[in-house]
Amino acid sequence: MIFRTPFFLPWLYPGLQWRVPTVEKEIYLTFDDGPIPGPTEFVLDQLQKAGAKATFFCIGENAKKHPAIFQSVVRHGHAIGNHTFNHLKGWNCSVPDYLANIRLCQDEFLKYGLTSLIFRPPYGRIKRSQIRELKGHTVIMWDVLSHDYSQTISPDHCLRGSILATRPGSIVAFHDSVKAEKNMSYTLPRFIEHFTRQGYSFKKLPNS
Repeated sequence: MIFRTPFFLPWLYPGLQWRVPTVEKEIYLTFDDGPIPGPTEFVLDQLQKAGAKATFFCIGENAKKHPAIFQSVVRHGHAIGNHTFNHLKGWNCSVPDYLANIRLCQDEFLKYGLTSLIFRPPYGRIKRSQIRELKGHTVIMWDVLSHDYSQTISPDHCLRGSILATRPGSIVAFHDSVKAEKNMSYTLPRFIEHFTRQGYSFKKLPNS
């Protein structure tokens, strides 16, 4: 199972952000698919304990269903990003339908006076035609995919693979979802502890 993004993908899609260019000991934790009662609250607790910041790519529908948790993410000083309203796979959508779903998610943010110009395509699946239309947005991918959502790997494998793949400037993708909860809840605190001991800091991505 590949935890670090293959080198050729950033070469094929240089306009997308896969990693933060730095030699400093900095890691950019990201969490997809929330907010969800339980997993998102666990993540917030772990980040607060570590004094870490992160970026949450929120599904608009989940933000609508769980406004208190969504506001808690913001209140704790984390960045929010757009992950569509209904977790759409771009490869299966027309450009107009995809963009409309992204706008619906943004509308949910605007209810709280928030905007975000960072976007992560669900499943990492997006057409070049859709990328071209996302003017003004930065499309954020990942340097490390934790595979925490996988039902075929153990929590320890999730942890070890994520640690081995991470380097300075890595954008690391976790999920604050029910499906990922078992692996994520085991891996995240140990991942943070490991890199904290190595002198790393955890930062959020600029969201505007």
